[in-house]
Amino acid sequence: MSSTSKRTGVLLLAHGSPDKVEEIPEYLRYVTGGRPLPQSVIDEITHRYSLVGFSPLTCWTLKQGTQLADELSLPVHVGMRNWKPFIAEAVTALASEGCEHAIALCLAPQNSRTSVGLYRRALETEVRDQFTVDFVESWHDHPLLIKAFAERFAASWQKACSKSGTSVPVIFTAHSVPQRTITEGDPYQAQAYETAALVAKANGLGSQDWTFAFQSQGMSGGPWIGPSVEETILGIKGRGSDEVFLQPIGFLCDHVEILYDIDIAFKNFAEQNGMRLWRADSLNESLTLTSALADLVRRRETPVA
Repeated sequence: MSSTSKRTGVLLLAHGSPDKVEEIPEYLRYVTGGRPLPQSVIDEITHRYSLVGFSPLTCWTLKQGTQLADELSLPVHVGMRNWKPFIAEAVTALASEGCEHAIALCLAPQNSRTSVGLYRRALETEVRDQFTVDFVESWHDHPLLIKAFAERFAASWQKACSKSGTSVPVIFTAHSVPQRTITEGDPYQAQAYETAALVAKANGLGSQDWTFAFQSQGMSGGPWIGPSVEETILGIKGRGSDEVFLQPIGFLCDHVEILYDIDIAFKNFAEQNGMRLWRADSLNESLTLTSALADLVRRRETPVA
């Protein structure tokens, strides 16, 4: 029996984020699988959340789910690995609606065992035999995803160039992962670079116009991949520019890694080094992103001849 003859629903999977600063210790226990963290790490993460005030990750993800449901006229449920609504809640909701098959999409387009792999494992644990699952491993090069990023890039970068009176150098970023993950064959680094290259090409950037850096390196667990954003900013300054433009291409909405790491930490770092930092707006409620997600689902709904 093909998936098209079953009642099908969609699961959107994401990392999750606490709603209040007071929830961070509990949230971090989910992130680490119960492994204790040094108090200094907990305090630093709490401090970052307090400066942002509120992480809108859950709000934006639920909005993306609503837009996708409207586009597809299918049940769509959001499940977070590390916070509410948990993946278990999304699975229960889909099963209660009589769905016999689910198409699972991670809101992390580049595949890494540290993100997508963990989401898949959590989903398999919860689903058991309640319904079948078609799991999308990666979609980092989907044309509509590239278009969505390119749209956000063009609007913000052109404004930066106009106000600064120059062609502002670009840094594309994605979340760093432990070096050992890449050494052991994880495709994440290559896929992140490919996403960036496609967005750059869509906006007519030459290889001399942009570079890539990894952000939000972990505070423990050995070396994480780079180069870091800070050293990349200094490299751009060394080439004579006092302006820099960032676009994260591994994140699909605003959350702490953007609102703190970029808007506060990297911006302050740039200013301390005599530079001005700009960034592209996040995808958030982008209808082009919704179209990308819808296309992924429709392709999976269509049986292969």
